[in-house]
Amino acid sequence: EHAERPVDDDRGRGHAAVERGGVNEGLEGRARLGQKCFRNFTGENAGQRTMRWGVEQSRNLMTVRTASQIGMDKVVRTAKVMGVGSYPPYLAYSLGAGETTVLKMVNAYSIFANQGRAVTPTLIDYVQDRNGKIIWRADKRPCEGCNMAQWDGQPMPRPRVRAKQVIDAMTAYQMLHIMEGVVERGTATVLRDLGRPMFGKTGTSSGPTNVWFVGGSADMVGGLYLGFDNPKPMGSYAQGGTIAAPIFHGFAVRAMKDMPVVPFQAPAGIRMIRIDRKTGRKVFGAWPDGSYYSSVIWEAFKPESEPRRTIRREEIAKRAAPTARATTDSEFLQSRDGIY
Repeated sequence: EHAERPVDDDRGRGHAAVERGGVNEGLEGRARLGQKCFRNFTGENAGQRTMRWGVEQSRNLMTVRTASQIGMDKVVRTAKVMGVGSYPPYLAYSLGAGETTVLKMVNAYSIFANQGRAVTPTLIDYVQDRNGKIIWRADKRPCEGCNMAQWDGQPMPRPRVRAKQVIDAMTAYQMLHIMEGVVERGTATVLRDLGRPMFGKTGTSSGPTNVWFVGGSADMVGGLYLGFDNPKPMGSYAQGGTIAAPIFHGFAVRAMKDMPVVPFQAPAGIRMIRIDRKTGRKVFGAWPDGSYYSSVIWEAFKPESEPRRTIRREEIAKRAAPTARATTDSEFLQSRDGIY
């Protein structure tokens, strides 16, 4: 039995795995867990890869294997804490089989950009009467001194912080840093030309009957969903990266036009380590070259969790070296192990 391909929005799964310390863990391969046989969107598998690669390329098999290893109880607990929804602990929910709303997803992703803090979303901030007097305000926080008749020269009065810490700040940044890769070289590369640090995740459902994109910058997070009121296939071309992300791009061009370019801030304690993008090993003697597809990249780790296995630049260079082009038929066949 082949499971349908639910929305791959990875709700909760990635965070729960990173919280466990598994940034560089991930395995692909045909996965039969219980009565279900899961597969990737393309039907292919890629073996042992990093978790970053799995998120960037939106791989279902890595998702369900990770969820199975860490426990679905942790996955659904994380989804509930982040306000996505309450779900039973079944593996299909690690791929987004449960229902939710765009508002809930956008608010959940804003937690990653806000260092693990959640803010209750509002549709109306305040209401004024005809004279401009505010007669209702969504923000009910008290602010001592905000209504003083005149400034007394003291520091500006401010209300209490409204955000609530719901997940660890370092864990939130690790997930955000991984999802930057979705934009840089994953399923949402259409957003790269916005010219600012961006993160996000695409989603494609069974059929596909709907597609998603949720993400944004340090100052703004947004999302969108496309599908029919009565679910039906949208066509084989429909994917989060081919339809939803380009629409978000059109929105972001206008919405972020006058916004300053602000980098994502890492919380105190995060260690940025040079790793080999393919194997996840720590790198010595080589640095990121600034390109999106650099063999060496920076990865965010919590203290004492960085990879112990290493790889040297000579090994990376040898792996990346182009194969000499065959000049004769014999050399060509030999390069193909005699098969063509």
